[in-house]
Amino acid sequence: MIADTRLDPAKIELGSFFPQSPEVVWHALTEPELLARWLLRPIGFAATVGTHFRFAIPDATIDEITCEVLAARPRERLAYTWIYPQLEQQPRWIVDWTLYPQGQGTRLLLTHTGFDVTDRRQKMMRNALERGWKRLVLPRLGDVIHH
Repeated sequence: MIADTRLDPAKIELGSFFPQSPEVVWHALTEPELLARWLLRPIGFAATVGTHFRFAIPDATIDEITCEVLAARPRERLAYTWIYPQLEQQPRWIVDWTLYPQGQGTRLLLTHTGFDVTDRRQKMMRNALERGWKRLVLPRLGDVIHH
């Protein structure tokens, strides 16, 4: 059977390599003080399945993102829901971080799923979020990990 290698337009998939170990990368993904430096300030976060938390977004019309941890395997995988409660329609997006040891470093795969690309607004949000992850968030994560 041949694998289907077509990209899914309803999800964001971005990979990054960091020369640090999965333990160091995991720490940056799960330590609230570090999360606040590269992503957003988490309130009530713990890397434990079932934990409900939120990200505060300062000076924004949409001022929070509500989340629930769906998967937490240290140094391997962290996944949580990503919901904007202020939106009239609240799509249930999922942000999934998967860590793969690679040599002395870590390959990190970010997958953000749940977009309905037949909905014009969600398609625009998907594209804006992809740009944000790629141009702002992942580079800031790299800065935090390198220090």
